[in-house]
Amino acid sequence: MKTINITIERKPMTIHFDGKDMEVEALGIRLPFGRKPATMTEIAGSEDCDVYITETREMESAEFDIFAKNLLKSRDWLQGKGGYYGDGRLCVEVHAPGRPYLFIDPSGSDYGRYVARLG
Repeated sequence: MKTINITIERKPMTIHFDGKDMEVEALGIRLPFGRKPATMTEIAGSEDCDVYITETREMESAEFDIFAKNLLKSRDWLQGKGGYYGDGRLCVEVHAPGRPYLFIDPSGSDYGRYVARLG
């Protein structure tokens, strides 16, 4: 897997979502999100959205590779997270050394319902 090293601005901010305040990082670029991709190679987004990172999950490379090969698998650490916010999505950022960044919006589910890739 080839990745690129780029620096994207992140802006910390507080948003009001689902009746409560939430700390997020707004990514400095919009990304296209694919709907229900089974694997990382199937991510084909059609809608560019703002990205609001609610948390980051660091993985080892091998763990990331397993995750990226089955994005539709249920995972308890995604349960109930994500959703729409303005023109964007609330996402869990997933990253491992030497791998692309994935931004996962489960939209309340426990799998990668909407996924964007950077790198």
